[in-house]
Amino acid sequence: MQANKVNIAIVGLGFGAEFIPIYQRHPQAEMFAICQRNKEKLDQVGDAFGIAKRYTDYDELLKDSTIDAVHINTPIPDHAAQSLKALRAGKHVACTVPMATTVEECRQIVEAVKETGLTYMMMETVVYAREFLFMKELYEKGALGKIQFLKASHQQDMDGWPNYWPGLPPMYYATHCVGPVLGLTKAEAEYVSCFGSGTIREELHPFYHSSYAVESTHIKFRNSDLSAHVYRSLFDTARQYRESFEVYGSEKSVEWPLIEGRPLVLHTAKRPEPEIPEEVVSPDYAHLLPEPIQLFTTRGVYDSDGSQHLSFTQGAGHGGSHPHLVHEFVSALTGRREPFPNARQSANITCVGILAHESAQQGGAIVPLPAFTML
Repeated sequence: MQANKVNIAIVGLGFGAEFIPIYQRHPQAEMFAICQRNKEKLDQVGDAFGIAKRYTDYDELLKDSTIDAVHINTPIPDHAAQSLKALRAGKHVACTVPMATTVEECRQIVEAVKETGLTYMMMETVVYAREFLFMKELYEKGALGKIQFLKASHQQDMDGWPNYWPGLPPMYYATHCVGPVLGLTKAEAEYVSCFGSGTIREELHPFYHSSYAVESTHIKFRNSDLSAHVYRSLFDTARQYRESFEVYGSEKSVEWPLIEGRPLVLHTAKRPEPEIPEEVVSPDYAHLLPEPIQLFTTRGVYDSDGSQHLSFTQGAGHGGSHPHLVHEFVSALTGRREPFPNARQSANITCVGILAHESAQQGGAIVPLPAFTML
């Protein structure tokens, strides 16, 4: 790695292409290479962004000693294997969510990071969205008072999504709601209890041997009096896309709007009853970023032609999080520090969802998080 400059390779150019110009503009990054199995798509993106170094074979990319780090944006079932390959090839890893699909894969990644001394960061969008950063600022200033409870949801209609999505148990991919409830106070989940509710249509059952329309989980925090409630739905549940996060404090609480695009609701204790709630528009936090990438908090890469990835458009631009994710990863590498979330924290967040589904299959049984996910 050059002094204060990181050579980045992006792997997967659907959602991954959203990050290319952010890395290109970041003062401490070199958008060095791209990888995509489809040669036509690879060249289309490479030509559009002027990237000469192109790979259709991931293994060949990993042999390139001039690449310092990979940012993986491939389908969920590939995340763990590709992260492990990269770490074992001497590359730092940023990976889109979730970290893995099994507890064992999460363990292997945590161990690989320890063995290699390399950096791993799960690129969870919600913990860098402007709404989360607003609540985090209130928390760090003490304006919320004592935190009493946290709640989050991620509801989405996945009908029509390809490959591994049909019938996916809701909690298998729960990082968007687990991440913020743990991330606000940098807490660790100690154990979970989850219930399944409702039934998706029968043709979706065989894929994962799961019938639940909704999964609802309580998370007990380690070494804390706090717990959180998170819930997910993916099929046969009428709901506009929603990634919500709510925090309840002794002095102030913040609730997510019921309809996308409406303001947050800030509640202040001890005011006259009609004056307790007020609508507040979350400020933008571009000022936390290097000036060349600040514009990406308020617009997407493809705003001009409307060709954003579906997850970006359904997710309302992911709260302007993409440049924050890039900056956290790059600045952690150049500053020789741990990013948030690091490998262990990412495993704790990801394993909550995996084990929550196991709990639901056992009728809500308490399932502990494994020790490797905690300090």
